Amino acid sequence: MDKSIKTSKQPLGNGVYIYTSRHHTFGTDAVLLADFANAKQRDRVVDLGTGCGIIPFLMLRDKELKSVYGVDISKEAVNLAEKSAKENNFFSFSAINANLNDLKGKIEFGKSTLVTCNPPYKAPKAGIKNPDSIDATARHETECTLEDIIKVSAKLLQTSGRLCMCHRPERLAELMALMRDNKVEPKRLRLVIGRLGEKPWLVLVEGRRCGNTGLVIEPPLYVEEDGNLSKEMLRIYGPYKQGH
Repeated sequence: MDKSIKTSKQPLGNGVYIYTSRHHTFGTDAVLLADFANAKQRDRVVDLGTGCGIIPFLMLRDKELKSVYGVDISKEAVNLAEKSAKENNFFSFSAINANLNDLKGKIEFGKSTLVTCNPPYKAPKAGIKNPDSIDATARHETECTLEDIIKVSAKLLQTSGRLCMCHRPERLAELMALMRDNKVEPKRLRLVIGRLGEKPWLVLVEGRRCGNTGLVIEPPLYVEEDGNLSKEMLRIYGPYKQGH
């Protein structure tokens, strides 16, 4: 780890900590995606664009997984994730510093049971691009597109393996069309809403590699109810909230 990079140690609950930096931290969307993905003990997981590793470490905090790969193009992110894994004794976790379009030979294709991704939300030419290249990569599709993410996920997954992603609602149609184009059938969808009467700000989607048709739309997840965190958000935050 470059000693000039200032890091923070954030508690995730249950005695688990994660290292973050200015460039690589996490928000509510990552916590929600980790819960939505509902990893199983025997899952072989790949987290694309892992950043500081928040999604894998929330999963590993709660259960032992067969294997977990965290992939990120940023060396800084990979160093953070490796440091967190070592200090938490997460021996099933491996960090890979690579562009997700260059994973052949680094992770075996067709073997993963679960791929997760909290992707850049903005298309390449949407909005003003951050002058900081690391921040720009996290927010805009500068190094990979949504299509790239889904194509690579389809290659990584075994038949019936799951792809779980979060995204902005305005890109839902594009996301689901790309899933189907790559033989990942959308199976489960959930909208996240700040509070009653507001528009959704996030969508959670699960697809299955070569799955049958049939989409389940789950009840909306409300972040707040009556000015406080909803009961479901308190459940999702669980040990993380207690850690703070």
